[in-house]
Amino acid sequence: MPDNPKRAILYRRSSTGGGEGEDENCNRRNSSVSEEELRVRQELGRRLSNHAVPSLQIPKEEYPSVLVVEATNTNGVILRYIGEGYSQAQESMEDEMREYYGLDQSKPSILSSPSSGQLVAVRAEEEEEILRAQVCEVMADKVKVHYVDHGFSEVISKTKVFELHEKFFQLPFQATKCKLAGLEPFCQEPAVLKKFETMASGRILLAEILERGQTPLVVLYDTSQDDDVNINAACMKALQDKTLASPLQVNSVYMNVIVSSVCSDGTIYCQLPSRGLAKLNEILEKIETYFHSQVTSEFLVSKPFCGKVCLARYKGKWSRVEITNLHGSRVLDILFIDVGVQASVEVFELREIPPQFLRDLMATPPQAVKCCLADLAVSVGSWTPDAVQWLRDKVLNTTDCSMKVAKVDESKRCTYVHLFTDKSFHDPAHSLNHQMAQSDLFKQRPDVFLTSHSPAKITTPTLSSKTSSTSNSTNGSPASSSVGAKPHLRRALSGPRGGGGSNTITSSPPETPSSPSSTLQLPPLLELPPAGNNIDVYVSVACHPGHFVLQPWRDMYKLVVLMGEMILYYNKTEQKPLNIEKNQIYAAKVENNWHRVLVKGVLTNGLVSVYELDYGKHELVSCTQLRPLIKEFRQLPFQGITAQLAGLKPRQWSEEASIVFRNHVEKKPLVAQLEAIQESTNPWDRKLTVFLVDTSQEERDIWVHDIMAEFADELTNEL
Repeated sequence: MPDNPKRAILYRRSSTGGGEGEDENCNRRNSSVSEEELRVRQELGRRLSNHAVPSLQIPKEEYPSVLVVEATNTNGVILRYIGEGYSQAQESMEDEMREYYGLDQSKPSILSSPSSGQLVAVRAEEEEEILRAQVCEVMADKVKVHYVDHGFSEVISKTKVFELHEKFFQLPFQATKCKLAGLEPFCQEPAVLKKFETMASGRILLAEILERGQTPLVVLYDTSQDDDVNINAACMKALQDKTLASPLQVNSVYMNVIVSSVCSDGTIYCQLPSRGLAKLNEILEKIETYFHSQVTSEFLVSKPFCGKVCLARYKGKWSRVEITNLHGSRVLDILFIDVGVQASVEVFELREIPPQFLRDLMATPPQAVKCCLADLAVSVGSWTPDAVQWLRDKVLNTTDCSMKVAKVDESKRCTYVHLFTDKSFHDPAHSLNHQMAQSDLFKQRPDVFLTSHSPAKITTPTLSSKTSSTSNSTNGSPASSSVGAKPHLRRALSGPRGGGGSNTITSSPPETPSSPSSTLQLPPLLELPPAGNNIDVYVSVACHPGHFVLQPWRDMYKLVVLMGEMILYYNKTEQKPLNIEKNQIYAAKVENNWHRVLVKGVLTNGLVSVYELDYGKHELVSCTQLRPLIKEFRQLPFQGITAQLAGLKPRQWSEEASIVFRNHVEKKPLVAQLEAIQESTNPWDRKLTVFLVDTSQEERDIWVHDIMAEFADELTNEL
């Protein structure tokens, strides 16, 4: 047997002489190829089809690229994985098949009698392609085959079907299936499948694998645009009944408007009286009644993912939310889609929508209409805290606002309006827009740039423009890989550059009270074993062998918990004006996470240069994204500690050498052998000299300084 060289099938011939006879099983034989041999060949083909081809393994990475073939059911979307070992291996095999089954070759014979289930080689319609296929149905002169690497079927002539050589059984079938998360109840809904066909079929997408199994559960993302598109969420939105959406027309006036949210950038969300709002309120009332009679813990969300619509409490009642970002398995960001309010919650606060209400709730479009105030000199995003608070005080507790639509901007999905708190919408002078434009609310306060009174100079290395490009990426350590920035998958791979200290204003500070941060104690120093000992570490940043940042592996889980607590605390805390001091410790929002940071400099454009004390990265953030670091978040020692590689002479490392080093160590768990510890008063000024060892290979340990020493020798020899 080709799939097992230690096994064979033996057939005893009859002892009767002559060209024709019977074997002991009474099967007729003749001198040419016997029926028995044909049967054995077919059986062998079936065995190879079913058993000899290895199973396709799901890629190890969390977000593999996939080519979507088709879907007649979202519980069985046909796709192919892209990359080495998958599409590349398939292309290589098909090149070899094209050569083996070439038109000038007589060796591969046409399969005269293919059988159902048999794995074969097929000359495709283009005549140049030779593909692996499995026989589905045999007809008089034609055969229906399924292309096992491409996921589609067709009927072809028997003259195009060949025996498949055993060397082409080694690669797993490349066409596989996945299930789209969240769409299970609507897996065959025509509107969903039509939307999926338009957005996904035939395209290369990113697949987030939520559950690995025979048919993996995935969320698909289109990352080809400026903003990543969640395909699962877009397909779910295809269920919405457009007649229930809030109608918006230019110059139209709307009464009894409820302003449900005023965001810190000046964007407002409104609810307009409509059939959709009436239906939504009716369904939510039924859900409220239903949950009163149930044990609601039975509806806990067990598998949260970005784009999932579920329920959370808002002002004491259940309301629809969409999950917008996950911080590990415990904390997540949500958007109350009917009021426009964002929040961070723990996963146990969410509930699944009961099945009997799911279809009606999905058919009702979100009732929060995104609006901006028209005719203001200040654009959205540049509002002062005073202006935001003034507008909140005016409208959030008013139930009978009115508004007149000035413009509908489809590209920004925003409606520009004149807003009134009374019925005098015929007079623009009574609008809140006019009142704000005439006020001093948009006058920026003079920027206050404070420097530390301490003469101590912070000596943490600033990453150079050449060596910091990788270090500014999203944190990829175990403490934050689960805190990934979804759905902004592509954008999360790069962040703003840090370290712009040359623009820092250093004029003498005015006499103002010092920041609360200066009166609070720093966390205790990170405990390290004596020199000569080993410690399991994770390299969060690697610039070059002379500067990288380690995190102790043993406390990674504590950092995950801390960051989750910071998200819950700071995302619920109202923003208050803060005097920012250089060389002081704060909490800063970077991307979607809150980090403990050291302020390195305050820039003239309202940005602050910060150093992430747990990850070793430099970032630029808006001064509005800083908060005092409260005592509860100062208990865990800062987890990032700078280091240099032992066993090498100090030198100026080239960009090529830095890349080699970075590829070997960054975002990897390693063993560090402590050579020396350079202590300092400030935690961020401590520095280690360590040997780094990669112990992931079973056969041998890899000492990184040996690789870099060889690299340095090669460069020296070239010079």
